[in-house]
Amino acid sequence: MRLEFTKMHGLGNDFLMLDFVSQRARLDAPLIRRLADRHTGVGFDQLLIVEAPTRPDVDFRYRIFNADGSEVSQCGNGARCFARFVRDRRLTSKTELRVETASGVIVLTIARNGWVTVDMGQPRLIPNDIPFQAEATALDYALLVPELVAIDTSAIIPAPSNQTLRIAAVSMGNPHAVLRVSAVAQAPVSTLGPLIESHASFPDRVNAGFMEVVHRGHIRLRVYERGTGETQACGTGACAAVVAGIRWGLLDAEVRVSLPGGELSISWAGAGHSVLMTGPTARVFDGLLRIGEGGS
Repeated sequence: MRLEFTKMHGLGNDFLMLDFVSQRARLDAPLIRRLADRHTGVGFDQLLIVEAPTRPDVDFRYRIFNADGSEVSQCGNGARCFARFVRDRRLTSKTELRVETASGVIVLTIARNGWVTVDMGQPRLIPNDIPFQAEATALDYALLVPELVAIDTSAIIPAPSNQTLRIAAVSMGNPHAVLRVSAVAQAPVSTLGPLIESHASFPDRVNAGFMEVVHRGHIRLRVYERGTGETQACGTGACAAVVAGIRWGLLDAEVRVSLPGGELSISWAGAGHSVLMTGPTARVFDGLLRIGEGGS
């Protein structure tokens, strides 16, 4: 079986895009992991699949798989690439799309310059909705990480006490733990990120965001994504970090987010409002996969 695909990225967060409206295939977790391998496969952070809608009020269905083969509910950078992909494939001529995801409907708007704005919906802050194990909704939470004794935590704000971090917990269709650091360049992303990702307080695992506040309209951010590791950019992570920063009183309603792969614009007017994310996309190359023919 042969499948046409496109490789895309949003600020270095890269994706394998598959059109399952006009072609079909069966993909399982082992195959996805092989395709994601950057030495022997195509290489990507996430696999994104376009499908026909299952309800009449949307244009497409959007599915997301991490590099480890696990399916997740949302991906902000991927959503922007999704919008460009369906236009490039001539699956639609619309500039505003309603797209069905596992976490609900999102709205994508394509500007003349090719940038895409994604209405990410309202952030979920109630612990059971994230999901996160806590007794009540709060601005921040204590997270006990005994392994901190072996990690350089000098960049973390506030300094951990008795191996306890202070984090915000936010869902943007997928769960995020956000903590402040004095400088993202010195943040212990590679060592602390996996510990937060697999922490028992997050039953579905979690994305770990390390946020440096530059000023009220600008943050720097690195994200350790569940099932993938640190990525060049994370759209939902940028949204979650801005929501956390606004709720902490540190940020204004419109924020420039600098990630290793580039910049996003995030805006949130507060409780009861959607988070809006705007940023670029890039098409890298098109290719052909051979499934079950001695290839992948």
